[in-house]
Amino acid sequence: MPRTARPRRRTALAALSTCLVLGCASGEIPGEEPPPSPGATAPSGDGVVTWASSADRVGVAVDGRGYRLVVRTSVGGSGLRVRLSNAFGDQPVTFGNVHAGLQRRGAALVPGSNRRLTFGGARSVTVPAGGIVYSDPLPVRVPAASALVVSLFVPRAGGALTGHWMAMQTSYTTDGDHTAEESAANWTQRTGSWFYLDAVTVRPRPAAGAVVALGDSITDGWHSTTDLDRRWPDHLARRLRASSTSAVKGVANEGMAGNRVLTDGPGQSALNRLSRDVLSLPGVRTVFLFQGVNDIKAEPGATADRIIAGYRRLTERAHAAGKCVVAATIAPYKGWGEWDPAGEAVRRRVNAFIRTGGTFDAVTDFDRVLRSPRDAERIRPAFDGGDHLHPNDKGMRAMADAVDLESLDCEAGPHGQG
Repeated sequence: MPRTARPRRRTALAALSTCLVLGCASGEIPGEEPPPSPGATAPSGDGVVTWASSADRVGVAVDGRGYRLVVRTSVGGSGLRVRLSNAFGDQPVTFGNVHAGLQRRGAALVPGSNRRLTFGGARSVTVPAGGIVYSDPLPVRVPAASALVVSLFVPRAGGALTGHWMAMQTSYTTDGDHTAEESAANWTQRTGSWFYLDAVTVRPRPAAGAVVALGDSITDGWHSTTDLDRRWPDHLARRLRASSTSAVKGVANEGMAGNRVLTDGPGQSALNRLSRDVLSLPGVRTVFLFQGVNDIKAEPGATADRIIAGYRRLTERAHAAGKCVVAATIAPYKGWGEWDPAGEAVRRRVNAFIRTGGTFDAVTDFDRVLRSPRDAERIRPAFDGGDHLHPNDKGMRAMADAVDLESLDCEAGPHGQG
């Protein structure tokens, strides 16, 4: 698909004030997040994010639990680091042992692949409430598209548990410390969530950048097939790996079910999680913004003007941090229980702004890709996951195929294009 806006030259935006980068003035937009906590950002020049997931409060933490978490890398490289998050905890959490290996089948690992990770040279680390920590780099090479398994043992925890509820991926839990084991024998409890782990980074050769998909449950993959990596960012990652021209290879999926641009609800709003979930990740060149339907259908008073103002603020902050912003139009959802003509009018006006407002570095028209030729307010039946809002595997693939790969390697300008 041809771009609807031409990327512009990068300026000296990285030198702008911290207030600009973190968004101190919000205008008519709700209050925005504070700076990332200490340890949230990887050391300067240290690689590229190969996997990430948005964090939220997902329950109550338990002492003595083990978590064997399965994730899919996008770009390969050496010097693997994991980022562990207690961002939503209200008490410190101690990680007693952490290992990383490759999945063989289920909870079983490829023999010889499981390696211990350290934190400042120590085997364990205690992360304070609200904190985030990176492991030391692991001196092994991890291939692209690997089923990476990160095993955590948490001897001491309490209060709120940080994680990602809807993983669309089976992981495993256990009682006690079995992190060093490559066998699945003690990892018999299954879970559809990720806990504590919110990012993985590598140092790719040759050097490469990453794109972060900032979205809601559609980006999170709801109605795609569990365990088969058929979310639209997964399909995008496959396209980028196959490209001989794109220097963007990493893909981070920061989708969150129910998430909104403007206000907290299911998870912090896009405005309130931008620094932690996007700008703090290493190697990010582009933010792919695909949100707004939850503001329209679930938030009273979310007018087109307010949503557009939220888009502008997100874009200003991303540009100030030296990132490009590609935006996607909001897909149709007639047939979903919260659809009404007033909301449809807001969606159409917001989409007109996305296409023609000149704020973004490029635009992908997901509305055009997904809408039915017989009723532009509905998702195409062949792409409908069954609830008239979330695309199925075929629809997810069509979305990824619509993204112009060149638009992901643009150069950000100072004030958007409007």
